[in-house]
Amino acid sequence: MRKVPLAGAAAALVLGLAGALSISAVSQAAGPSAAKTKTLVFHVVFSPFSPIAANNVRPPHSPFALGDELTFHDQLFSRGQHVGDEVGSCVIVSIPPNPVLANCSLVARLPGGNIAAQFPSTAGPTPKDLALTGGYRHLSQHRR
Repeated sequence: MRKVPLAGAAAALVLGLAGALSISAVSQAAGPSAAKTKTLVFHVVFSPFSPIAANNVRPPHSPFALGDELTFHDQLFSRGQHVGDEVGSCVIVSIPPNPVLANCSLVARLPGGNIAAQFPSTAGPTPKDLALTGGYRHLSQHRR
């Protein structure tokens, strides 16, 4: 049955982080100072695969149509302790016969504040580079 492998590949589209998420953040304060980096590493417990058929025009032989969405609400752990969660969605922008591609955004909620990010996602376990678009609450408070 062809839909199962395609749906499995689509699940790997978002779940390609292979159970771990690493975020590097650079704080660039005003003035001539060296940039500081911080790497956060989490074990991710993924939420169930949840595609949303948003496009009524369904192409044959594809589990997705352009504009369909994938949503997630994953749990984040560090050193065995629950430290937060991440919520987000991906919009499908390319479907078979081309490789499946999605435009994704997420917000990670952590004790020190929120981190917002965007990333393109393809099927498979390839690491995803996240473009950070928001940072910790306590960093923004110190920038006054």
